[in-house]
Order: sequence, then structure tokens, then C-alpha cells
Amino acid sequence: MNIQQKIELAQRVAKDIPEGSYVNLGIGLPTLVADYFAEKEVILHSENGILGQWTGAEVGQEDWDLINAGKEAITLKKGGAFFHHADSFGMMRGGHLNYCILGAFQISKQGDLANWHTGQPDAIPAVGGAMDLAMGAKNVYVMMEHLTKHGQSKILEQCSYPLTGLECVNRAYTDIGTFEFQAGKVFVLELVAAHTPEYVQSITAVDLDFSKLK
Repeated sequence: MNIQQKIELAQRVAKDIPEGSYVNLGIGLPTLVADYFAEKEVILHSENGILGQWTGAEVGQEDWDLINAGKEAITLKKGGAFFHHADSFGMMRGGHLNYCILGAFQISKQGDLANWHTGQPDAIPAVGGAMDLAMGAKNVYVMMEHLTKHGQSKILEQCSYPLTGLECVNRAYTDIGTFEFQAGKVFVLELVAAHTPEYVQSITAVDLDFSKLK
């Protein structure tokens, strides 16, 4: 994805988060979503112990004591709070987050999530708080490219990589569209960039249900 596609993806996710929600943003693409809540009061949460509203820091205005979970400098708005790492994980595990937004390597049609390891011997595992978030948040949204760099679907019948969580993903936002996972079915909610249902089905490794398409 190019920069404009990433921005549009983040805007689509932000639009679907209700006012007053408590939201964790995972590393990578999800951190971009923080910049698009200007018209909503959405409280952001980070594993490293931050709660409040923030945006990415302007170039030259970075305070490297103030970072998100992806180690990116942020600008925290008035009213934000800092607290212990253990308290942050207590929020995650205790069901206190309305939404978490994560990246993914793979999602199965049942909503299983694989996002911390590719299973390759030389791969560096990066579980972080992903397992806690996947099973602790009330809703799990995923942001990812629809296809791998080799052109293979990331939405699969079954994940081949080590799992982060079982039947935990509610929605996936990709550069192709928005997908809902429910009762073992994958519903298409939205298509982007004038993609047709026929094309999207042809590049996706599971049967798609277009009955909810806007």
C-alpha cells in the first residue's frame, strides 16, 4: 500500500469507532488511526501505560519519553494519564477495552487470528500484548493488506501460522474492502477503489457473502 491508501484505510477504521469508546491501537498500520478522531471523543489506550487522546508528533516536536506501543513519538492532549505497565495489562485482560485494532499475517474464516509469528525458524517473534488484546477486548478489528507480497490471500479457511487467538476477529479492514467474521462466515460490508465482487472473490481464499454489502 502507498501512503494515501494507508491514510484512507485509517480513516475508514476511525469512522466506524463509536463516540466514547476505549480503544487500543496495535503497532504498525493501527497507530495511524489516532490521527483521525478529531470529531469524536475516543479514549486511546497503549500497552506501555497511556490513556487519553493523542496524535502522532510533528517532525521536530518529538518527545521520546512520550511514545505509543510502536515506539513512535506522540502528542498527548490535555487530560491524558500515565500508569504502570501492569495496570495497563489489567485493563486489557479485564475486558475494559471496547475495541482493539491490530495488524495480522492471517485470519481464518472462523475469525482466528495469527499476527505474532510466521512460524519460520529465523523469524523474530513479536507477541507483545496481542494475545491479551485479542481475547480481552470486546471487539477485535484488524487492519492489513489483503494479499501477501507473493499475491496470496491473508483471509484463509484455516491459518497456517501460529495463532494469537481463536474466533476473536470481528472485522478486517484491507486495501480491498471491509469484512465481517460471524458464525464461520465472511461477510463483505464494503468494497473500495471500484473493486467488483467478482474480483474480490477471485483473490480471496474463502467463500464470501455479499448480502451485507453497502
